[in-house]
Amino acid sequence: MDYRESFVRFMSECGALKFGEFKLKSGRIAPYFINTGSYNTGARLAKLGEYYADCIVKNAIEVQTVFGPAYKGIPLAVSCSIALAEKHGIQTNYAFDRKEAKDHGEGGEIVGKKLEDGEKTVITDDVITAGTAVNHVVPLLKSAADVEITGMVISVDRMEKGSDGKSAIAGIFENFGIKVYPIITVLDITAALESGVIPGKEYLPAMKEYLKKYGSKEI
Repeated sequence: MDYRESFVRFMSECGALKFGEFKLKSGRIAPYFINTGSYNTGARLAKLGEYYADCIVKNAIEVQTVFGPAYKGIPLAVSCSIALAEKHGIQTNYAFDRKEAKDHGEGGEIVGKKLEDGEKTVITDDVITAGTAVNHVVPLLKSAADVEITGMVISVDRMEKGSDGKSAIAGIFENFGIKVYPIITVLDITAALESGVIPGKEYLPAMKEYLKKYGSKEI
């Protein structure tokens, strides 16, 4: 079982990957849903961090600080930073943002490593559909310091087109010059269904129809 198949099975076993009928924030009705909140034990979160760390290492992404956007990105950044140290011997900092800036104590909007100019920073997030969170995170990081954002690691690329016909990942690269590295894409999920790596093969027709309707040109 390869790296991607292993992650799809892990998602399924944790209940983070579900099939059925789900209304997304975009208003679309999708036949599958991904809930990062299902990684709700120490063991699951530790394993999830390993997948993020493996993605960074496999893609040779330079990193000094792992940044997790609030809220879901926070445990991802922390667990990834721990896995980089313990599994790969790579020492990194981590940081995350508050939803509201703190006006007392040390103050500010960013918690953790105080960012510096030129600091090689990797953003961790869960799933990208529209990529709207990046519009907030990038200016936030750049306002703290002139960091070098070397990549963004996500668990799943849904490979859906936006209103402009482009995928969120393509839009992020076009607008910010940031390359996004997904651990898996939706095509890995459909492949796992077809091969029986995970249960839910009866949802394949709905998955393929959904991707035919909303999939980006990369599919």
